[in-house]
Amino acid sequence: MRHSVVLEYHKCRGCTTCIKNCPTEAIRVRNGKATILPNRCIDCGTCLRVCPHHAVTSMHDNFNSLQNYQYTVAVPDPALYGQFHNLDSPDLILASLLELGFDSVYEAAAGAELLTGYLTSRPEDPDRPVPEISSVCPAVVRLIRIRFPSLLGNICPLLLPTELAAILAREKAVRETGLSPQEIGVFSIVPCSSLVTAASSPDGQIAPVLDGAFAIRDVYKALLSPMKALAGKPLPDLSLAGRAGAGWAFSGGESYAHRAERYVAVDGIDNVIRMLEEIEDGRLPEADFIELRACTQGCLGGCFCVENPFIARMRMKRLMGELPEARSVYRPGSRVDDLIASTQKPEYYPTFQLDPDRRVAMEKMRRIQALEEQLPGLRCGSCGAPSCRAFAEDVVMGRASEDDCIFKVRERMQNVAGKSEADEYLPAPFRRRRTIPQDPPAQP
Repeated sequence: MRHSVVLEYHKCRGCTTCIKNCPTEAIRVRNGKATILPNRCIDCGTCLRVCPHHAVTSMHDNFNSLQNYQYTVAVPDPALYGQFHNLDSPDLILASLLELGFDSVYEAAAGAELLTGYLTSRPEDPDRPVPEISSVCPAVVRLIRIRFPSLLGNICPLLLPTELAAILAREKAVRETGLSPQEIGVFSIVPCSSLVTAASSPDGQIAPVLDGAFAIRDVYKALLSPMKALAGKPLPDLSLAGRAGAGWAFSGGESYAHRAERYVAVDGIDNVIRMLEEIEDGRLPEADFIELRACTQGCLGGCFCVENPFIARMRMKRLMGELPEARSVYRPGSRVDDLIASTQKPEYYPTFQLDPDRRVAMEKMRRIQALEEQLPGLRCGSCGAPSCRAFAEDVVMGRASEDDCIFKVRERMQNVAGKSEADEYLPAPFRRRRTIPQDPPAQP
């Protein structure tokens, strides 16, 4: 998998902020610089938000990529609409995208409405696992693949609205232009790094269906001028989606579109992890549908968005009041059925496997547990790992040395300097607490 989240080493100062916030413990700090363990990264973008030195970035396409194709199609995520104030119709944004150089547009929200129609019209299946978990957030899907494999069967079909829209847009462009599929470039406009990764390394597709992905923040800047020029002018009817599709931009909108009665909508990666732990433990049996989004307020809180997610949600709800319920209608037996049937089922990704040989893995587990018991359990991050458990694993797996722990340094210094002076070699927060003598009470 080619991850979109990358580190710029010349900016990194080894401050350990990222390792303390990564939800999958995918980051380490070694030799004063952070590194990412690629098999554990889910591209959630948390490190992009918290890095105080902007040393973490996401690789995405620029507008020069359009020159590689004779015909180009933009597939904007509905979260793009929430970035603009006083927006009365998506047609203004879609027409402005054409002014930027795209030859056609096809909304991801239209793909969302088609997926909604498919999922709500399926016949009842008593063997279908309950609760069913949404697959719309790639970061959540990857989290389940590496950390909650027992819930893989609960995931909805792995076809993103963006992917469905991209496939249908390419097929439509081939019919209308007579060009070959290779001459047509289909680009998504996305709110987060996980969707950039999904464009090149999709979970449910054999091969990528998108030719690239642009960040909303880059497109937002480019759209301001053409939108101002087109304001107040008659616009072509370009939008293919209504409220049902636009609502997928924020947490709870997908459940609204599904008309789910018993559902839970959770946003924020830490909340998602807690909810998955409860589902795995069987403590949420009454919910039929679980909507999980890694970002606060769903896609409106993506790391590529420019607007406050709560304000963006307010704007989206206002815009949705001006839209019809739906414009893209699913029809049983259509092309959508074939595309969903061809998606791959999610598979477990053994990221945390210590060794393919079970006997060797058990021996490493015992060594990790023994070392962890000798560590202070403070989660201080001074060793470059997010926790003492992760540090013990790094030592056993050969990614770190025991001497990287500052408390192991204290033990070594005690042998050299004696107990009383050993703490002088440590930073103040890690020195042992000393009892300060109190003055005797004054005599009456």
